[in-house]
Amino acid sequence: MIESKKLLIIDDNKERCHDLKTIFDFVGESCQEAGSDSWQSYIENSELLIGVLLGELASYEDVSSLLKEIHAIDETMPILMLDDIPMSGGISSQLSQQIVGRISWPLKHNEVLEAIHSCQYCRDNQHAFSEANKSLELFRSMVGQSEAMQDIRHLIEQVAATDASVLILGESGTGKEVAARNLHYLSERSDKPFVPINCGAIPGELLESELFGHEKGAFTGALTARQGRFELAQGGTIFLDEIGDMPLPMQVKLLRVLQERTFERVGSSQSIQADVRIIAATHRELEKEVLEGRFREDLFYRLNVFPIEMPALRDRVSDLPLLINELVARLENDKRGSVRLSPNAVQSLMQCQWPGNVRELANLIERLCILYPYGVVDLKDLPSDYQKNEGIECYPRPDLAERRIQVQDIVNDDSLDPKTPLAHLPENGVNLKEFVAKLEISYIEQALAEEDWVVARAAKRLGMRRTTLVEKMRKYHLQKAS
Repeated sequence: MIESKKLLIIDDNKERCHDLKTIFDFVGESCQEAGSDSWQSYIENSELLIGVLLGELASYEDVSSLLKEIHAIDETMPILMLDDIPMSGGISSQLSQQIVGRISWPLKHNEVLEAIHSCQYCRDNQHAFSEANKSLELFRSMVGQSEAMQDIRHLIEQVAATDASVLILGESGTGKEVAARNLHYLSERSDKPFVPINCGAIPGELLESELFGHEKGAFTGALTARQGRFELAQGGTIFLDEIGDMPLPMQVKLLRVLQERTFERVGSSQSIQADVRIIAATHRELEKEVLEGRFREDLFYRLNVFPIEMPALRDRVSDLPLLINELVARLENDKRGSVRLSPNAVQSLMQCQWPGNVRELANLIERLCILYPYGVVDLKDLPSDYQKNEGIECYPRPDLAERRIQVQDIVNDDSLDPKTPLAHLPENGVNLKEFVAKLEISYIEQALAEEDWVVARAAKRLGMRRTTLVEKMRKYHLQKAS
């Protein structure tokens, strides 16, 4: 059985403590309430906690005293604090490192999600624990608290320690290779190689050589002997991705390796022992492929010892906020920019179908980082395919933006001098667009004239790039008189 790790809330304001627990429970984070005089019993098994949230502490003179006690029990315990709790008393840099987030009260949705994510990240994304309290160290890519993801982690934990063949099923982009790598790194073969190969990306005539290697002169172009993937994976794991695309002749040869645990290089008669754990994956429905004669039935049953079906993203949309935070954190870590999504944008994405699954989401987040670097993306900023505003109230536009947008169709007034600032708006109005254009032309001409039409110097005077000024000169047909 898999249970969620809990967030311990220490707050002597009982009404707020109860409200905090209700809110965190609502977003799927299990909580435990405690007062400042009774928290010790809840932290004895600190590995069962995802973090500690500190509120009002009547039994302590200052927060640092409680932090020291928590640090003595678990120096890696993530600490969250409410913003209105004062930090009186000195606090060492070591203790301050344990404070991974501050959240305001009343709670804000984005802050809650970021706080949960910070705790999970500091706990190596160990969102769950088994009855045996085994440590389950999983890749950051497998974030998620949905029931589907908890089931996947449970299956991985159960089969990782064995040598059973595993068949990972699921749509493209659901993270089949991530699951395979977790299986390898949680197994006793983790200190040996993990060797992936995409069976659908290699032509059938070359696949045998790629898998089993070849001897010198085995075929035209074989100038030297070469090890195949099975040899490279000796003692470790070989991951046969897109096994459903493997040609039938190769399926026969792979079946023999599974049955006899031996293989020969192309052009050799010497058998080599295959001490390899086999994990296969495919997006195809292999049972249907078997019925239609495109996949061998005996090979299917050899591979299908322990099937794991990766859930589609649309079937676990509750994980999407955590996935977004994870993908943004990864881009920030790689120095490739950052972006934040408003609650409306996240709600809109949670209504999408995601045919490309997590891979599609990762591509979208990277695109938003390029379009809105270090900005906040709202629903209206998303690509049109991802704008699902059913049941979502969009934020009202600021009045300033409304005024800028609504200024249009104003009566033209040729009597206005663009070089003279307007003290008052004329009674019959003004064509603002044309007036601004005249003003821009006037200042550009003035700067060019004063700098003897040296574009670089004029651009500097106008506070713009040279290329921008050149474009505006072309737009307004400005050129030096001959």
